Amino acid sequence: MQKKIPMRKCVGCNEMKEKKELIRVLKTPEDEIILDTTGRANGRGAYICNNPECLKKAIKNRGLERSLKSHIPAEVSDRLQKELS
Repeated sequence: MQKKIPMRKCVGCNEMKEKKELIRVLKTPEDEIILDTTGRANGRGAYICNNPECLKKAIKNRGLERSLKSHIPAEVSDRLQKELS
């Protein structure tokens, strides 16, 4: 029997990929927005490709805001860009 591979959609390019290929952006219960490298932290998550272009797209098309159900301030998106590159 083949093991099921978890798939997630990148909120930047809208492509389905394996969960382990993507990076999880997380909104913690304290409303802090961070990159979750473990993929296990508590909070609402959205997935993006390991690619600064996808992060730019996700911010521009509001995909990240929709997924996390909150407004993303400019300084937070700048910090995410730095952490990703």
